[in-house]
Amino acid sequence: MTNREIFYTSDIYDDFEDEVASLDLQLQSLGQHRQFHGRIRTVKCLHDNGLVKAIAEEPGNGQVLVVDGGGSLHTALMGGNVAKAFAENGWAGVIIHGAVRDRHEIEELPLGVKALGSNPRKSAKQKIGIRDVSVTLHNVEFVPGAMVYADEDGVIVDARDIQAV
Repeated sequence: MTNREIFYTSDIYDDFEDEVASLDLQLQSLGQHRQFHGRIRTVKCLHDNGLVKAIAEEPGNGQVLVVDGGGSLHTALMGGNVAKAFAENGWAGVIIHGAVRDRHEIEELPLGVKALGSNPRKSAKQKIGIRDVSVTLHNVEFVPGAMVYADEDGVIVDARDIQAV
């Protein structure tokens, strides 16, 4: 499946319900791509988007960055400039367990974005956090190298074929 092929998370769940995990957490869909999928990369950080910004500058190769911001809406972990870097560097999408800002800019980008909400307050830029470790958001473990599928219905993680990142 290429990154622009049509899929539906409900169909994936129906076909593989015992083998995939469906995220119970309700996230807002942003960006032009309401459907996106790719291999998972992760960042775990709190109120500091330095690592997120650094990863946005790396080749995305159709991957999806999952950011565990602890569910905090206190500061935005991604704004318009960082989202633009993700889009320009070939990332399929970003899933943020936290806040974004510059929603008006993100909406114009060819990128899939899911987030808890938004806050205009910017975060620290000290690169405090860890990357490419398993993170659990709500009821689902996001393992680097597993596949994630996101659309208007939600997020599905398929860890049947994990590839090294």
